Amino acid sequence: MSRISILDKDKCQPKKCDYLCIHYCPGVRMEEDTIVVDEDTKKPLISEQLCQGCGICTNRCPFDAVTIINLPEAIGEPIHRFGQNQFELFGLPSLTEGQVLGLLGQNGIGKSTIMRILSGDLIPNFGNFDEKPENWDDVIEHYKGSALQNYFKALSEGKIKTVLKPQMVDQLPKVVKGKVRDLLTNVDERNKFDYVCKELDLENVLDRKMENLSGGELQRVAIAATVLREGDFYYFDEPTSWLDVSQRLNAVKVIRSLAEDGKSVLVIEHDLATLDALSDNIHILYGEPGGYGVVSGRKGVRLGINAYINGFLAEENIRIRKNPIEFTIRPPTEEEDGDALASYSDLDKDYKEFKLTVDAGEIYHDEIVTAFGSNGIGKTTFAKILAGVSEPTTGEIDEEVIIAYKPQYIVTNFEGTVQDFLYMHAPSYGSKIFDSEIMKPLQLNDLLEKEVKTLSGGELQRLAIAATLSKDAQIYLFDEPTAFLDVEQRLVAARVIRKIIESRNAASLIVDHDIVFIDYISDRAMVFDGTPGIEGHASKPTDLRTSMNKFLGNLNVTFRRDKETKRPRVNKLDSYLDREQKELGEYYYLTD
Repeated sequence: MSRISILDKDKCQPKKCDYLCIHYCPGVRMEEDTIVVDEDTKKPLISEQLCQGCGICTNRCPFDAVTIINLPEAIGEPIHRFGQNQFELFGLPSLTEGQVLGLLGQNGIGKSTIMRILSGDLIPNFGNFDEKPENWDDVIEHYKGSALQNYFKALSEGKIKTVLKPQMVDQLPKVVKGKVRDLLTNVDERNKFDYVCKELDLENVLDRKMENLSGGELQRVAIAATVLREGDFYYFDEPTSWLDVSQRLNAVKVIRSLAEDGKSVLVIEHDLATLDALSDNIHILYGEPGGYGVVSGRKGVRLGINAYINGFLAEENIRIRKNPIEFTIRPPTEEEDGDALASYSDLDKDYKEFKLTVDAGEIYHDEIVTAFGSNGIGKTTFAKILAGVSEPTTGEIDEEVIIAYKPQYIVTNFEGTVQDFLYMHAPSYGSKIFDSEIMKPLQLNDLLEKEVKTLSGGELQRLAIAATLSKDAQIYLFDEPTAFLDVEQRLVAARVIRKIIESRNAASLIVDHDIVFIDYISDRAMVFDGTPGIEGHASKPTDLRTSMNKFLGNLNVTFRRDKETKRPRVNKLDSYLDREQKELGEYYYLTD
């Protein structure tokens, strides 16, 4: 059986353990160079040719820095490897003219690496990491006789142009200065400025400077700048982070317009409802995050997403998850009775240019209430009022309630490691409950030695969720906890939040835009409507069906339930199901 060895260099602390992995390796004791010390890094290197996969080094390492992974038999030769004992990618997708191809998989499984290769930023080395490829000749030869041969040949000769929207749009103001209008007019090579700005609702920010934009505004500007450029192949890395539901559907329309114009589009997306509406076909990536990733065969979007949810890829005969993800259809619930955990009167919050009004409501023990609506409509303002960060202009909130609050934007200027951060900001860190119920499922053990400032968006989000849940509170308030998390991590976070609030007889209020996540975690919901940036109104918490019907009715959008998995799926506008559900007034709960 083939295998790869992964050494996490952030965890490895040879000075603290005196190379226990080398000392206990049977191969070394038999005078084989199975594990040696790298002269430059002073960290161990494991020879995968000599390693027998006994697992002794894995068990002996006190920092969990070593992982031995047995690979499936039929995955073939690697496409790219970053170095000895580092990540390895198997397979590449093949794009089709006039279609949108989606990539679905966990973080750290190779999706961004695929985009780098296909966009021409990274020449694959086919596992030969000792020599950096200088040209595309070996790649073209490797794919001889396939569509990818023509693609890479044209790419290497400069005959095709690729356009990439990066993942971390919050970094754009550091590299792009000036007003939004100047940026977009300068890149408008397709004469689509008016169309794109209208569909992405950018007219009101055109004269603002890049450094003054919110995360959602930066995301829409990044999408617009990508679509406006002339290219043959377009790559979008997580285009819906920080966008509300309406903006996500508008982004779907704009990105799909590229395919309608004959362009080829590849999208990485973790919002299943958005991915479903956006893609014509998908590839699923499976393997071990940080270890290796394998690209599945091309699948129809519905069947592919359902296979991912069920955890079994029939064509590959591979099980990628022990248990399927289960969605349930909740019937309308009766009004809660009994003592409320928290209550508040009608609230008003007046700013110079914005006003929020909130209907009186109550939050009960052991329930999760979600809040959804457009960006700039007052959700975060309400969260801050409930958390005591901001005072209402009129109205009252139960002062006795203790609230733990995770804000929307997470500050990353902490000096120190994740372990240092947890010592300082997670009161229950070190307890058995924190370790088993929070730290282990959120996979924070793998991050302890990393500097907080070097964490990815998803890693930082998991850390912030854990720190919030570690506090002794009655209401746990999360503002957009799914940003930068993959599908698996979103649902794990949902289960962790549910388990903690029920074990503590507490409650949670969650502000988010992922319909699938909202459907998975909600007991009741609040709807925010109004005019973004001017005035907003929040309903009292009601059952999810009633809230969703109101919210989606305002957007003129309908969802149905997938027959097999019961996951929410968006209907195409003016389709038969869309018209039928609107006539019935059921915007959310029909099955297809």
